[in-house]
Amino acid sequence: MAAAMTALAVAAGGLVSAAVIGVAPARADHCDPAQASQDDSRRQRDRAPDQQAPDQQAPDEQAPDQQVPDQQVPDQQVPEQQAPDRQGQDGDQQVQGGGIVLRDPAQSPEPEDPGDALFRRDRSPRTPTTEPQDPQDPQNPQDPQNPQDPGDQSQDRRARPTRTASPSPTASQDDDCKDLGPFVTDFVDIRQVQPLRLDAGIGRNGSRGTFVAQCGTNRNGHNNPDNFIVAPGVSNGAHHLHDYVGNLSTDGFSTDESLAAAGTTCRLGDKSTYFWPVLRDRKVDANTQDPDGNVGRVIRAGTVSLQFRGNATSRVVAMPRFLRLITGDAKAGTNGAANARARWSCTGFTNRISPDKYPLCPRGSQVLRILDFPSCWDGQNTDSANHRTHVVFPGQNGACPQGTRAIPQLRMLLAYTVPQGPSFAVDAFPEQKHNPVTDHADFANVMPERLMQFVVSCINRGRRC
Repeated sequence: MAAAMTALAVAAGGLVSAAVIGVAPARADHCDPAQASQDDSRRQRDRAPDQQAPDQQAPDEQAPDQQVPDQQVPDQQVPEQQAPDRQGQDGDQQVQGGGIVLRDPAQSPEPEDPGDALFRRDRSPRTPTTEPQDPQDPQNPQDPQNPQDPGDQSQDRRARPTRTASPSPTASQDDDCKDLGPFVTDFVDIRQVQPLRLDAGIGRNGSRGTFVAQCGTNRNGHNNPDNFIVAPGVSNGAHHLHDYVGNLSTDGFSTDESLAAAGTTCRLGDKSTYFWPVLRDRKVDANTQDPDGNVGRVIRAGTVSLQFRGNATSRVVAMPRFLRLITGDAKAGTNGAANARARWSCTGFTNRISPDKYPLCPRGSQVLRILDFPSCWDGQNTDSANHRTHVVFPGQNGACPQGTRAIPQLRMLLAYTVPQGPSFAVDAFPEQKHNPVTDHADFANVMPERLMQFVVSCINRGRRC
């Protein structure tokens, strides 16, 4: 194969751009916001060697507790070295999840590692108790290591007519990196974020229990750029890659019937589908030919907690099967913040939540995505035209609006080991420029009815299941 050439040019705005000639891929690190910032600083010093712009940090300086990106390989961060009960500065607390360490069902059992206690409450281990109703259906046993329909793991498309979404005209292989985003201004040191209270206090009539669905971290590599909820019947309808756990068949052509017939990575026969856009390491040359500008190596979440919670002022009722939910707005960068629900934080600093900046975490701390779903159901519909009005969020006091009833609220907690510095991004529609405010997630309930009743019982009785 003939050698290919890659021409590099300096963009007028100060960011490095890459124009691809022949078939050689552009280098991903030329689209790394941290690298772009360093290159811009060098050019400023070249133009005025005796002057430095105010408030501009020299690239060789190091912020407190922050590693220089070139001094550490991303994979050298070992989250397991962090003590599970370690507190951050200023009384920052780690996530207190619903009480269960998550392991991938496909992973062979192994001794518990201290780092696996990331989402577990600090308490003595519970002794399993026998419930009057076993949520596992004896007529349809589910082996997490051998899910039914193993052929679904191949993600082969079913033979039916398809419509393919063409790449967005705002993104092409000739785009400059400066048009891709994110930018250095899209990041913030988590210690500069003001503490806040994440949840409303639970009242006397509230429901305090939790249930954690154990579905793994997508070790089986179930990914596609589809979204059957908002773009049904379309390939690449999302224009960005999703991570999936739970239902093994989920793609742009999923239906109630196909989801009910598929296998699952979840325990207890939960065939629900849980999915979210991937994070990428922008320092690694990967996916550089993506027409939608999602450049870099996919970073899989090290820990995934899928926690169903109660309501601050009332008991909860069961979700209807095949209920579809979305949280956040994948186009909030251009639509505005009305439907945005992004919450970025760091393990050990979970009382500091950033709604519109990627967090820069200290050594030993992981980037945390907190994705809360709406939980006030209209009592009738499993979906709506805008996928929002059939289930809305509680008010500031935690109460559901009149005419709706509380259902278990899904909270996704996704923890990542990322490269040091502003060198990672969430996949996004190209025109959103990887803005952190666009973080979002999707869910469709395909739990067996007995399991859903068990979830409701746990929550209303104040248990942690």
